Amino acid sequence: MPKETGICSWKELELGTAILQPGSAGELKTGDWRSMYPVTDFDTCIKCGRCYIFCPDMVYVRNEEGFFEQNYYYCKGCGICAHECPVDAIKMVQEGN
Repeated sequence: MPKETGICSWKELELGTAILQPGSAGELKTGDWRSMYPVTDFDTCIKCGRCYIFCPDMVYVRNEEGFFEQNYYYCKGCGICAHECPVDAIKMVQEGN
């Protein structure tokens, strides 16, 4: 059932539904899809930005200290950031732990 905004969560969409509102993806919390999520050890991180560069969902944002932090609202838990980190500062953790 559509919410008052007219935007459904992805869980409320029926199979085969066409999304007719261009640009509405930003309003969907796609982070609910993941079963694992990345956690960064900022003591190990070298601020290289590879996580930011390779993330297909653009969930990383640079903070004031120059570290890249995840926006879990959109992170789908693909693990590409952890795979690309040259110093293994990012570990994938099972959701719910």
